[in-house]
Amino acid sequence: MASSSSPKCKKNYDIFLSFRGTDVRNKFLSHLYAALKQHGLFTYIDSEELRKGEKISPALMKAIEESRVAIIVFSKDYASSPWCLEEVVKIMECRVQKDLIVLPVFYEVEPREVKEGRQSYGRAIAKHESKFGKNSDEVKRWKKALFDAGSLSGWHLNDGVEAKLIKKIAKEISRQLDRRSLHVAKHPVGIHPRVVELESMLNLESDDDVLMIGLWGQGGIGKTTLGKALYNAIFRQFEGSCFLENVREAVYPKDLVHLQEKLLSEILPGRRLAVSSVSRGIDLIRYKLCHKKIFLVLDDVNNLKQLDALAEKCEWFGEGSRIIITTRDKHLLTYSGIDEGHIYQVKPLDYCEARELLNGHALLRNNKIIRSDLVDRALHYANGLPLALKVLGFLLCGRRECEQESALDKCVESPDKDINDVLKLSYDELEDYVKEIFLDIACFFKGKSRERIMQVLDTCNFRTTIGVQVLVEKSMIIEEKETLQMHNLFQLMAMDIVKQQCPYDPRRRSRLWLLDDVLNVLSQKMVPIAVEAIALDLPKPEEIYIGVNGFKDMRRLRVLIMINVRNSFPVGGFMSDLASFPNLEELYLSSCTNLERVDESIAYHDKLQSLQLSRSPELQMFPDIPNKIKSLQKTRNLVSLKHLDLSMCAELKILPSSIYRLRNLKILNLSGCSKLIKFPKMEKDSSDPHSEMGFPELECLFLGGCNLLEAEFLNDHSCFPSLFTLDLSRCAKLEILPSSIYRLRNLKTLNLSGCSKLIKFPKMEKDSSDPHSEMGFPELEGHYLGGCNLLEAEFLHDHSCFPSLIILDLSRNNFTVLPTCKHLYNLGILRLSCCTQLQEILQIPRELLCLWADGCISLRKLPSDTCHVDYINLSSCPELVGNGFSLNDWLKTKKFRCETNCRIILPGGKMPNWLLPNKEEDDFGPNDSRHFHVRIGVDTRTNDQNGK
Repeated sequence: MASSSSPKCKKNYDIFLSFRGTDVRNKFLSHLYAALKQHGLFTYIDSEELRKGEKISPALMKAIEESRVAIIVFSKDYASSPWCLEEVVKIMECRVQKDLIVLPVFYEVEPREVKEGRQSYGRAIAKHESKFGKNSDEVKRWKKALFDAGSLSGWHLNDGVEAKLIKKIAKEISRQLDRRSLHVAKHPVGIHPRVVELESMLNLESDDDVLMIGLWGQGGIGKTTLGKALYNAIFRQFEGSCFLENVREAVYPKDLVHLQEKLLSEILPGRRLAVSSVSRGIDLIRYKLCHKKIFLVLDDVNNLKQLDALAEKCEWFGEGSRIIITTRDKHLLTYSGIDEGHIYQVKPLDYCEARELLNGHALLRNNKIIRSDLVDRALHYANGLPLALKVLGFLLCGRRECEQESALDKCVESPDKDINDVLKLSYDELEDYVKEIFLDIACFFKGKSRERIMQVLDTCNFRTTIGVQVLVEKSMIIEEKETLQMHNLFQLMAMDIVKQQCPYDPRRRSRLWLLDDVLNVLSQKMVPIAVEAIALDLPKPEEIYIGVNGFKDMRRLRVLIMINVRNSFPVGGFMSDLASFPNLEELYLSSCTNLERVDESIAYHDKLQSLQLSRSPELQMFPDIPNKIKSLQKTRNLVSLKHLDLSMCAELKILPSSIYRLRNLKILNLSGCSKLIKFPKMEKDSSDPHSEMGFPELECLFLGGCNLLEAEFLNDHSCFPSLFTLDLSRCAKLEILPSSIYRLRNLKTLNLSGCSKLIKFPKMEKDSSDPHSEMGFPELEGHYLGGCNLLEAEFLHDHSCFPSLIILDLSRNNFTVLPTCKHLYNLGILRLSCCTQLQEILQIPRELLCLWADGCISLRKLPSDTCHVDYINLSSCPELVGNGFSLNDWLKTKKFRCETNCRIILPGGKMPNWLLPNKEEDDFGPNDSRHFHVRIGVDTRTNDQNGK
């Protein structure tokens, strides 16, 4: 059955001539028409009989659409004709929609007269405005069309020889039409605005240098389509042009030689240049093209050798040349010297564009409406990827609803082959270790925090830092708000790769993540010989049964993650024999019930790097870590363990002192262990020469929300030589901190927020036997004491203790005076919110950026140097008004008036007169108030912080 859709418009004419007959018909135009005809160019020129009335005829509209080139002869009287102006509008529309080549001739007028509406063009537009209205749609369209057409490069004839110009025009157009444009796409949705952006990046007006631009994005995103559209839009502005497609297929030297020959033959037509080798081709490109302004597109480059052979340096080409490189690998572009400002990331289509493209393909052969929920499913699946939208449109087109549903179900279960083949090219190019990282992220960690992903994969010795960066550069993963994301179709592809390792037997796959597959494997008696990683993350707690021998002899297992799995580990089962997992490196059991204890057998595991048992409500104790000298000589006592997470284990009461034997531990998290009343001190053991080492590698210790009564473990500061984060927040029973805490020399963050019984932070004690005792916290940047019960802040008196401090939080405390902290030169943020007893703030650092003193209801005195602070919140400080303190005088200090960009929230009351815009004073004019923003009597803390 014949298609009901209309065929694409045929190009019946080589050239369409647009002109004002009274100016040029019998002179310039007749000679130009003859010259074009002599070159064998079929030119459309209308007769006067067609030009009746002011509306352009359908015949002319059709002629414009069916032409390959439009020449607009801008003469002095051209703009006086509404007919001519409608022609320009139509011509410029076809330039965008139908790749019409538009070439202006400025006949005895200046281009700026046309573009900017000057002289005769200005007078003509004024007449049209008086007739149709200045803001009429007609006049707006005409002015825009004239501006766009007048901005194009063309020919300018003023006092020159007409015959010479006509000959040049005919020759150039003949040459242009011999160079064919490329087919872009059946439905070029969203292409034009992106081409406009790229044209701006290319700076086509300048011929001073050679410019390389990179088009970067994942497979199927539309890089080639965009490159072709850009090529069609601008290639005729260059002396020579070439679009080399599928450069990635050039793997061997003979392939590169073929591309070099094609490049030379297209830019130098009529010349047969034989290339004998890649190096010979490089020489020919450099010497033949170094003085020629060319436009070159290298499409789908994936190898440095390809760039080296075709366009290694800008110096190979003449001034004004432009080179476009489309690639999936951003690193290729940066290595080639292309800076960030000249790398254009091709992004997915937005919702409206995606819907339009899907409809274009799905409704191509019939106008049957597709059910809206099916359209939404298809759009969600494709997620803006043009290739996927095209394939889905093909699958949905002309099918019954039941067939459309079935097709979409199939795509969700396993990726479409056409889509998968394109995406898999990126995967196949990866090194083996990067493939492993990609599969782990796709199967287990898509959308998880980058920190968590890096932590897990680092335990597997995958060289994660460089591996993740490679995946980002190849557009296979996306960094987004501290997480790692991935396009749905890349995830489907990765999961399909794993499933294809053995489609019908999950025991022989490397990764398991589906509940049915996990249960299938763990319920069988046969050993799962290939399983390397299991990650079962259930959305809510669910009871499943795994037999006693379910995990037996998983010798290749390196990662085991189970979240919200209930009753899965019978007593005496899994946790009693970790010897079944000799290669296990990551064990993460969160919110798993029936886990009362960790068996001592774990102590003999020498590869486990991360052990996380958070939110195990029945876990009561952690096993003793034996001294390997006293135990079997072959054991290494969790020598590889770097991360131990027992957070939110509400029943955990005891932590053995032998935990210090975990020499390589970097992170220890005990947050929320509300029954843990004591962190053990290190015990010396004469039989163990390392017993005095403590935690030589520990960087982060989290004890927030524990029930600690004291912090004596900090007295032996040698146990924590590398510690940079110590969290003791919400330890509601902690009353005293030892002064030895100052000996944690590498500490960067100290959090004591919510320690409501802590009435004093210790001052540093000098020790003559310790040459470093006067150093304090040389690295401390964040000191959080909000919500404690501090009665004084005398610890700030020692000027040498906090040389690096950036944030100091003393909010919700009970001291009456804040000592001078002018010596804290790096302090940027000082929080004193809701210190209800605070009456006076002494000197503050000159460098302070933000001061929160809102809710300090007793505050009466501010230091004079507060004026330089960028943000000050003094809301709900009623005592600042009165008591001899003049808010008006304070605000009018000379220092304050000289500062800029200051934002103040005042305690309320009458606005000072000098801040009013109509008040003039000799030393303070009204314009000075523009230097800062003032809000009066605002007491909304959320807004204050948002406005920071």
